[in-house]
Amino acid sequence: MPRADATPGSVTLAPSALDALLPAEMARRAEELGVAKSAMAPMRLIALAVLAGAFIAFGGIFSTVALAGTAAAAWGPSRVVAGLVFSVGLVLVVVGGAELFTGNNLIVMAWAGGRIGFTAVLRNWALVYAGNFAGGLGVAVLALGARLHEAGNGAFGIAALGIASAKLHLGFGQAVSLGILCNVLVCLAVWLAYSARSTTDRVLAVVPPVAAFVAAGFEHSVANMYFVPFGLLLSVLDPAFVVARGVDPGDMTWSGFLVHNLLPVTLGNVIGGALMVGGVYWFIYLRSRGGHAVSDRERSGGHS
Repeated sequence: MPRADATPGSVTLAPSALDALLPAEMARRAEELGVAKSAMAPMRLIALAVLAGAFIAFGGIFSTVALAGTAAAAWGPSRVVAGLVFSVGLVLVVVGGAELFTGNNLIVMAWAGGRIGFTAVLRNWALVYAGNFAGGLGVAVLALGARLHEAGNGAFGIAALGIASAKLHLGFGQAVSLGILCNVLVCLAVWLAYSARSTTDRVLAVVPPVAAFVAAGFEHSVANMYFVPFGLLLSVLDPAFVVARGVDPGDMTWSGFLVHNLLPVTLGNVIGGALMVGGVYWFIYLRSRGGHAVSDRERSGGHS
């Protein structure tokens, strides 16, 4: 609504409560959230992390349904659809409230501003990572108990095996690079959600970046905590199904998953999220004021 300005005859527009936050305000919000996340009680943090791991796993199931009946590695519309439906996982995290390791890479903004110590960052990441793994693994076990791999005359299981097998055959450097690219997009989705004033805003902000990383085949450590264990457990619990689909169960091992996929993907996720998104936005908006954000007006030299 218009209000009188200091200059006679001029008016400025007061910001509406419905307007999206501007980037400098988003940076302040990210910093405050980082402080709050670092101070959260351990049991609450772990419980919220288990939820996030489960939410991302639900997105993984939904995306596997989208790929069922196609080659899991096929490029084209099916992967775009898989990306769109996978985004339900991050929507549940952002709107429903949960703690996701990849999104929590942004708490480095609070550390860079001197608001929290690096030990607090590592504590948060370690507890959330463990909780995410428990949530993803739990959903994988439940999905196998429901014999979801037999759905669609085995089409779901074939797609799931293709996804898991492809992830286990990435080179180390390739997995790091795919992890970097993935978490740049995931943290940008979370960053955009910081601007939101409504649930609709949050959903619309999250979906496009998440759909993009899935469609492009980038690697998300928490999603892999569901995708790969589902394939690994399936090879143990129903080896006849796996062999009948032309997959050698011996190629699917937990050590291969942890060392050749989860480790490099996690490293890449941290680089992409903490450094290339959190670090860059801290540098732009927070560093010059000792932890206080520089407004868009100040950055433009005082001009609107």
